[in-house]
Amino acid sequence: MTDVADALALLKRGTHEILLEDELEKKLASGRPLRIKAGFDPTAPDLHLGHSVLLTKMRQFQDLGHTVIFLIGDFTGRIGDPSGKNVTRKPLTEEEVKINAETYKAQVFKILDPEKTEVRFNAEWFSSMGAADMIELAGKSTVARMLERDDFEKRYAAGQSISIHEFLYPLVQGYDSVALEADVELGGTDQKFNLLMGREIQKHYGQSSQVVITMPLLEGLDGVQKMSKSLGNYVGVDESPGAMFNKLVSMPDSLMWRYFELLSLKSNEALEALKRDIEAGANPRDVKMTLARELIGRYHGEEAAANAHRSAGNQLADGELPEDLPEVTVDFEGAEQAPIAAVLNRAGLTKNSAQAKDMLGNGRVKVDGEAVDREHSLDTGKSYVIQAGKKRYARVTLA
Repeated sequence: MTDVADALALLKRGTHEILLEDELEKKLASGRPLRIKAGFDPTAPDLHLGHSVLLTKMRQFQDLGHTVIFLIGDFTGRIGDPSGKNVTRKPLTEEEVKINAETYKAQVFKILDPEKTEVRFNAEWFSSMGAADMIELAGKSTVARMLERDDFEKRYAAGQSISIHEFLYPLVQGYDSVALEADVELGGTDQKFNLLMGREIQKHYGQSSQVVITMPLLEGLDGVQKMSKSLGNYVGVDESPGAMFNKLVSMPDSLMWRYFELLSLKSNEALEALKRDIEAGANPRDVKMTLARELIGRYHGEEAAANAHRSAGNQLADGELPEDLPEVTVDFEGAEQAPIAAVLNRAGLTKNSAQAKDMLGNGRVKVDGEAVDREHSLDTGKSYVIQAGKKRYARVTLA
């Protein structure tokens, strides 16, 4: 086991909150392998790097010698987590849960060490619980306590319906910690109420309370809003190595340390060394390439990581960007979207509209590493890295 102070410093990196930090320090000092839990309701199988923040922190625990429990909420997924929702969520069917769970399982071991991971499904214990058991569990909290939740409180004040089964969600999530004898539970900031409920439920069942660690939501490549495929500011874990490389090395310099903190498995000492390199005059693009290699290697293997950034003479590797990437702003006068052909023409990436349409028809235009056709439109108010042919590149901001 690593020195407790060093371990604590690594585990604190990038976290939003630790409740309570002194308890975590005591658990680490005990010398025994801790049981680290994180639950995933299999509701959205389309994963991006934002979803990997919790997994990265779990892997850090594993590297320190602890056991991680990747809990798939096949039972709770049928209830529907009300966190952050202003309406009752539609429960998933059993078949939907199974399909989505398999997608998660296929991705999780790209980050976690399978030898130190327990994959569990909470239907293991809830499917055998009877009505009397659930009533006993429901007696561990009060309606007043539930209405302390921000989302419940707002819905109640607005006269919006709250179904009784939604009150069960934090209770059953809390009971998961009892069933698994969790020492630590990880979750997003929106999960704080549920995670703290786990501490209370463990006390009721005579267990020591788990430490709660909340992780922040990862900002997307725009550096403003959370990473989301619907916003187009994401890096998908199943994207090609070239596309991942393109997006990561073209992110704003101001984002790179945030991404290192939340996504990299490098030590604190290694990150400090990279920061010293920047202070000494290193090119930020080279540091972003270091991160890109690590993440591409994680999802696609080391050979793919090497090929994604390798230059051959004056030719750029697939997905690689020139160091002097031009910055262009194009004004579309309040329009919500802009046709890609018009963007190419106004940004000076093609000589005229006819050439733009020809290149689009031949599949020679890429936006953020992905080929697009003539029908493609871009949202205004965002920035895109656009490639037209082999040699014309620009980061284009649509105003």
